[in-house]
Amino acid sequence: MEPILIMRTAVVLLAVAAAGGLAMAGIRFAGKPHPPTWMAMGHGFIAGAAVTLLVYAYFTVGLPTLAQFALVLFVLAAIGGVVLNLNYHWKQLPLPKGLMIVHALVAVIGFVLLLIAAWT
Repeated sequence: MEPILIMRTAVVLLAVAAAGGLAMAGIRFAGKPHPPTWMAMGHGFIAGAAVTLLVYAYFTVGLPTLAQFALVLFVLAAIGGVVLNLNYHWKQLPLPKGLMIVHALVAVIGFVLLLIAAWT
């Protein structure tokens, strides 16, 4: 399998996950304590599929350096997502807006790096 195809597939999956993330952020900033569980789980599973695909590519066909940096950022964003899910959403506590913003910013920077790596 070609690394470019894998990275571009991951970009599409991450774009779908980002759309869900934006919807969830909108729900939270509109005043609700947390989004619906199905939306949070879908966001995490789709983003997780993209990260898993990138990890697979890293260990099998290799990734460009920029994509490797993106992968590190996505892993950090995933850790933030797990914290948001298990420490807040699962316990029915309001999601902290600051942590949501950091989670999103790390993921967006990773997304931009992956975009550059996949189309240059």
